[in-house]
Amino acid sequence: MLDGLFHQALLSSQRRQESISTSDLERKIENLASPIDVYAALAPAKHIKLIAEIKRASPSRGHLAEIPDAGEQALRYQNAGAHAVSVLTEETGFLGSLNDLEAASKAASIPLLRKDFISTEYQVLEARAAGADFVLLILSWLSPERYQALSNFSHELGLGVLTETHTLDEIATANEFGARLLGINTRNLIDFKTDIGLFEKMASALHPEAIKVAESSVKSTADVVRYRNAGADVALVGEALVTGNPETQIPAFISI
Repeated sequence: MLDGLFHQALLSSQRRQESISTSDLERKIENLASPIDVYAALAPAKHIKLIAEIKRASPSRGHLAEIPDAGEQALRYQNAGAHAVSVLTEETGFLGSLNDLEAASKAASIPLLRKDFISTEYQVLEARAAGADFVLLILSWLSPERYQALSNFSHELGLGVLTETHTLDEIATANEFGARLLGINTRNLIDFKTDIGLFEKMASALHPEAIKVAESSVKSTADVVRYRNAGADVALVGEALVTGNPETQIPAFISI
């Protein structure tokens, strides 16, 4: 499934590139304010920090929520206390778009993540042009060389990078390249099954100076407690918020 998601994301970006060139994106970026420093915004603190996700659907769960206005949803998250917002821009399995990212960037003043299946510099440029402050790079699919190139390019644009891992080998690669915002996705992107215990098993392998992000599997405050007790500085939560009540859930989560 992961191969298919990366392939579809690449095809979508290639279609957009036919009408919006690299130079078009570069010109747009010239007129934008500098991205927010996500490394400072998500730095370890007394309580866990939260990346709240805008997510309409998933390949494994199907439709989750309508979310007619991504900007309004981002503002809801911000007002409830989220420290950053993740915007799923993948079109086929998750029903997102770059329009969602642009809407969120106009509404919210906290860091925005473009969460997608990024494999090219053009997609990173798209993220910056649409208002992202950081991008997701997934080591389960990217080669170490491609990851390093995309990470370096993102930083050249002023973007932060959330490096996603799922195995100890991937964590070792991320540590080697000095990933500063380092996540463990407890959802297996091959079969989309979740295992919250994966973070507990592998968190000690994350570089001690990295900001440690626990991704997926949060259904309740008790799950956030487990992540925090295992060393997470940040939790990324999507499905629970779009199907629940972020106005009450987010304050509960960030009190941990």
